[in-house]
Amino acid sequence: MVIDWFHEWPQQALESVSLRFLQNTGSIEPTVMQSISKFMAFVHTSVNQTSQSYLNNEQRYNYTTPKSFLEFIRLYQSLLCRNGKELKSKMERLENGLLKLRSTSAQVDDLKAKLATQEVKLKQKNEESDKLIQEVGIETDKVSREKALADKEEQKVALIMLEVEQKQKDCEEDLAKAEPALTAAQAALNTLNKTNLTELKSFGSPPQAVSNVSAAVMALMAPEGKVPKDRSWKAAKVAMARVDAFLDSLINFDKENIHENCLKAIRPYLQDPEFNPEFMATKSYAAAGLCSWVINIVKFYEVFCDVEPKRQALSRATSDLTAAQEKLAAIKAKISHLNDNLAKLTAKFEKATADKLKCQQEAEVTAGTISLANRLVGGLASENMRWAEAVQSFKQQERKLCGDILLTTAFISYLGFFTKKYRQSIMDRTWRPYLSKLQVPIPVTPSLDPLRLLTDDADLAAWQNEGLPADRMSAENAAILINCERWPLMVDPQLQGIKWVKNKYGEDLRVTQIGRKGYLQTIERALEAGDVVLIENLEESIDPILGPLLGREVIKRGRFIKIGDKECEYNPKFRLILHTKLANPHYQPELQAQATLINFTVTRDGLEDQLLASVVSMERPDLEHLKSELTKQQNGFKITLKTLEDNLLSHLSSASRNFLEDMALVENLEVTKRTAAEVEKKFQEANVTEAKINEAREHYRPAAARASLLYFIMNDLSKIHPMYQFSLKAFSTVFQKAVQKAGPAESLRERVTNLIDSITFSVYQYTTRGLFECDKLTYLAQLTFQVLLLNQEAGTAELDFLLRAPVQTGTLSPVDFLSHQAWGTIKALSSMEEFYNLDRDIEGSAKSWKKFVESECPEKEKFPQEWKNKTALQRLCMMRAMRPDRLTYAMRHFVEETLGSKYTVGRALDFAASFEESGPANPIFFILSPGVDPLKDVENQGKKLGYTFNNRNFHNVSLGQGQEVVAEAALDLAAQKGHWVVLQNIHLVAKWLGTLEKKLEELSESSHPEFRVFISAEPAPSPEGHIIPQGILENSIKITNEPPTGMHANLHKALDNFTQDTLEMCSRETEFKSILFALCYFHAVIAERRKFGPQGWNRSYPFNTGDLTISVNVLYNFLEANAKVPYDDLRYLFGEIMYGGHITDDWDRRLCRTYLEEFIKPETLEGELSLAPGFPLPGNMDYSGYHQYIDTKLPPESPYLYGLHPNAEIGFLTQSSEKLFRTVLELQPQDSHARDGAGVTREEKVKALLEEILERVTDEFNLPELMAKVEERTPYTAVIFQECERMNVLTREIQHSLKELHLALKGELTMTGDMENLQNNLYLDAVPEPWARRAYPSTAGLAVWFLDLLSRIKELEAWIGDFTMPSTVWLTGFFNPQSFLTAIMQSMARKNKWPLDQMALQCDVTKKNREEFRSPPREGAYVHGLFMEGARWDAQAGVITEAKLKELTPPMPVMFIKALPAEKQDCRSVYPCPVYKTCQRGPTYVWTFNLKTKENPSKWVLAGVALLLQI
Repeated sequence: MVIDWFHEWPQQALESVSLRFLQNTGSIEPTVMQSISKFMAFVHTSVNQTSQSYLNNEQRYNYTTPKSFLEFIRLYQSLLCRNGKELKSKMERLENGLLKLRSTSAQVDDLKAKLATQEVKLKQKNEESDKLIQEVGIETDKVSREKALADKEEQKVALIMLEVEQKQKDCEEDLAKAEPALTAAQAALNTLNKTNLTELKSFGSPPQAVSNVSAAVMALMAPEGKVPKDRSWKAAKVAMARVDAFLDSLINFDKENIHENCLKAIRPYLQDPEFNPEFMATKSYAAAGLCSWVINIVKFYEVFCDVEPKRQALSRATSDLTAAQEKLAAIKAKISHLNDNLAKLTAKFEKATADKLKCQQEAEVTAGTISLANRLVGGLASENMRWAEAVQSFKQQERKLCGDILLTTAFISYLGFFTKKYRQSIMDRTWRPYLSKLQVPIPVTPSLDPLRLLTDDADLAAWQNEGLPADRMSAENAAILINCERWPLMVDPQLQGIKWVKNKYGEDLRVTQIGRKGYLQTIERALEAGDVVLIENLEESIDPILGPLLGREVIKRGRFIKIGDKECEYNPKFRLILHTKLANPHYQPELQAQATLINFTVTRDGLEDQLLASVVSMERPDLEHLKSELTKQQNGFKITLKTLEDNLLSHLSSASRNFLEDMALVENLEVTKRTAAEVEKKFQEANVTEAKINEAREHYRPAAARASLLYFIMNDLSKIHPMYQFSLKAFSTVFQKAVQKAGPAESLRERVTNLIDSITFSVYQYTTRGLFECDKLTYLAQLTFQVLLLNQEAGTAELDFLLRAPVQTGTLSPVDFLSHQAWGTIKALSSMEEFYNLDRDIEGSAKSWKKFVESECPEKEKFPQEWKNKTALQRLCMMRAMRPDRLTYAMRHFVEETLGSKYTVGRALDFAASFEESGPANPIFFILSPGVDPLKDVENQGKKLGYTFNNRNFHNVSLGQGQEVVAEAALDLAAQKGHWVVLQNIHLVAKWLGTLEKKLEELSESSHPEFRVFISAEPAPSPEGHIIPQGILENSIKITNEPPTGMHANLHKALDNFTQDTLEMCSRETEFKSILFALCYFHAVIAERRKFGPQGWNRSYPFNTGDLTISVNVLYNFLEANAKVPYDDLRYLFGEIMYGGHITDDWDRRLCRTYLEEFIKPETLEGELSLAPGFPLPGNMDYSGYHQYIDTKLPPESPYLYGLHPNAEIGFLTQSSEKLFRTVLELQPQDSHARDGAGVTREEKVKALLEEILERVTDEFNLPELMAKVEERTPYTAVIFQECERMNVLTREIQHSLKELHLALKGELTMTGDMENLQNNLYLDAVPEPWARRAYPSTAGLAVWFLDLLSRIKELEAWIGDFTMPSTVWLTGFFNPQSFLTAIMQSMARKNKWPLDQMALQCDVTKKNREEFRSPPREGAYVHGLFMEGARWDAQAGVITEAKLKELTPPMPVMFIKALPAEKQDCRSVYPCPVYKTCQRGPTYVWTFNLKTKENPSKWVLAGVALLLQI
């Protein structure tokens, strides 16, 4: 089966498909599934209807297709699943956090009770421990004292024991044993060597025992008993300085002769218990040897000298030893007892201390836990509340998730391409009401904001830091771009969206363009790597090779996508972003089904904020810098706060069950909370600062608001003409220069006023130089009205009246100076509060009002009575009703009064100033008008700056005939070298313009700074034919060059085509000069006459200076070749060939011929010819003399100069003002729900009008029944049946289309494009095109047209009543009046058997009105309802005569039309007067009636006199 993706599916199919898909979605309640499918189908169809309205109102194409619908369902399922998981995850985290906080609070009380018990126990343990400490202290002190005593005694006993043992040994061994002592001494010496002595000597600060040994050696070895006093280690080291000598002295010591002093000196050392080799060995090996030597030498000497004293000493020592040992034993016994007691006490103390420490630790842990819990609960108290509320909110969200996601998905899928107004309207006035009406309601948050569901403050803050404008529309666009599943396609004419995207993705973004070298390779690489690709500057058509990528047509189980012939690996992370800078692209349905269109077009609010930043940064850079930094800081705070909260929840969630014991975790939470509090505090401080800054910035807002308004007014001008395209970039430059140019002021208020004035005037100048003259006043009017509305200085009701000028029908004017239509407008105006009693006042003070209304320039006069005190706009409304012909002048006066005189003074364009603004990226674009060559300005400027053809730096390329290659080469060279390039007539190479646009874009970035491009093109005759790319127009400085207006300027310009040499070149100087000047006047007249519209020329003709110059050449040749001036030949050549070659209408040809007959005739040479009243043909003069003659003699501009009546200008001016206000009305926002001045919405107004028409329009004529009634089929009955048949076709269409629209407005039918157009026409009081196509030509608005239709139906009904001709026939009432006039001839031809082709109609104007006729004539017919334009009918004299002033189309009396043979027609003193159906003339031609005239018929030809069936 093949699915038709683009043909619209019916509602039932949409519901069925969506329900089928939804059944596979698990998270939806079965009860609401049906409702969701209904809503999905409704969303799809409602967007179709809104898209049609969008197309009609905004001319933007937005398509929905079944594929869009399937994508909508898929996105819904995806978002529902994703958001459901996210919501659950958020809830779980918060609930986990709350659970931890609640469990903490519950544990605190238990912990406090436990701590109290622990503290009592700890106190008891402390007391016990303190008591034991005292006891142990006392006992320890006792033991210490006794032990110290015992130690002393023990030392003494030990010394005595040593001594006794020594003495005993000495005595026992006797002298014989002295030798072993000597051997021992010798052995001790042997232990000494250079190494260990050196080691001993190296001691820096040896132990005392070692020092004693060295001192003993020095004392023993003292020569002659001179024991040195200094026996310190330092002295010993000196003695041992020479180790070898020292060792020799020991070996060679005289041991048998030791001086008494030496022995005496050494005795104390020997008594030292530490003075022994064994002990010394632990300190130093060498010291032990020396110690042993000293001891043994002394032993030897003592034994050697005296054995006896040793025995005595032994005896004494032995008794001392016994006594000492007894004393020591007693002390040791006591110590042992004390130690036992102390050990018991110490064990007891250690146990008590351990118990106390354990108890203390337990109490500390409990206290710490309580502290942590308190810190946690207290610190997170605010979170506790907020999280609890959030959990409740999330639970509610979860319940309503299916509805919230449904509305949000619809928003993402369908609303991206709509503007803010339409988005709000669809959401609030279409979708939400439908949701509330469903039988089974879908749970949905009543005030749901899709943006809040898709993003949060932190995301928004990050986007704004990345350059996204801060307005709501931009935030919505970004959210759609991030969340949509179809590839986003940004419609971004001001390039704000692309700036954000590039900043957001940064280095990771792959940027390319279709057609750029290697762009497919870029996409292929990104597709494989899963990168983000931006394809920028798309046109309306996209390379078909990208089709599979756009449609995501994956193959091989979703692993590959085909690009061309190549299968590329598809990474699911790949993302494609499409971008176009086209302001209003028309993408086909198939592309819109594959992409999500997002309208990034700047909004008025968004632009206002940007311009405010711009103006403040220039006026108060300090303030704006601070604001910018603050905004970034604020955004950073939002992001930080969210991150911190996430961390907080993350820590709580990941904590173990006994997390109160986790000190690091709690401290981490505290740090996080403290940081959050600091950030919050800074955030609040920054808010206060920001509020102050904003307050200071707000003073400049009026300037930004005005500038934003000006941009959008300027941007809307493209609705008037597609050439009027302007970029925001160019506007911003103008804006910044205007701010710099604004005059200084003492006060801020004055400065802002100066800024507003400078910005407004600069933008006005920039804009108007690129507008056609006819559109400048329209722009000014729109500018002025919108400024007044912005400043709240004008009411919408008054503006609405001014633009529409509604007429109260069926009213007759009670005063002679106001027409019935004018009075109808006055009555409509009087119904408004501000104009209450205006109608009565005009009737009551008719004289003063007549004087005002009939004044030549009423816009300069004061209104009568208190009406002169009305506002400028209110006075304009009254002028609109009374003197619509003066409204263009009044409008200028109004602009001058509102904005200032500088806006209405026409200044000559200074090309040099425009050139200053140009650059390599800003070409100058000349919008061409016939007969104007702007190239001269460029050449003159080039000469001044040294750019000429001869210098080879000025390239002039006239496009066409394969010149594109030449142009491209010239552009490349000029961009490189800094030359100038002129590209003329680019409209002739439509296919190349896309290439040119890309070329100019490339060259704008990298070219020489002096490179300049000048472009010229003719505007297309209709918007449909417009071909100049938007990119070229937007970036260019547009300049219009139009031919001069007015006879004065045109005559000078015509003469400017010649020189003094031209005047002198002909041998017949007088004739040549006279006819040449007459030709110049003729040329000026026929060129300028077109401003009078159809009364000037039936059709518009491109007369140009070439016609004039060739005619002068012909004149020269004929005068040189003929003796007599061949007037007839010249007139024929000029009128039928040179100028006549352009003319296609016979009546226009007659006009051209008549002018030439009046201007070129023998009187030319006789000095009796006046080209216009008060302007005789000049005589023989030189060239400057003719120019001077024009300046001094030509009368002021008036219709008389063209042979027209002054009323012609009134008609022309009235039409101009009608067109002006119609255009301004079309520029107003078209919103079906906006209320107009009367407080009625657009839809209400349309419904009321629709119902009224349906009620009043009659049923169709029953033709078979009517035909059965007719006995004789005359030409007249044939005409009537034709008319009835055509009326049936028309009324059938009216009823059918209105009934359809009525059903659509009630929501019972889908609104189609035709219905939208019909609705717009009903609202704008315009006749819908399908009606007009089936009707008769008419220039009336819908209200008047419908009344006219009813009158026509009534006329037909009267005629078919008995099928007898009315006494007077309303000729206007026929669809085809020619058929009736032909019927008159047919009837007469049948009666008299005359050949029809040789017959004519004769028109006799009666002196009666229709009411005076009771029956039709026997032959022919009386007709009424005709009006004369350009003159009037003098009923008394029975001839055409001059029209009365301000009486534009006086009605004709009843006319008697009869048929007669053509040869019997009286053609003397008649003016063949054309009859037209409407004032548009031209194709509405009906017949020619010969009307009597006393004047020369040529007068009425020049005056454009015609009969009209409608006015």
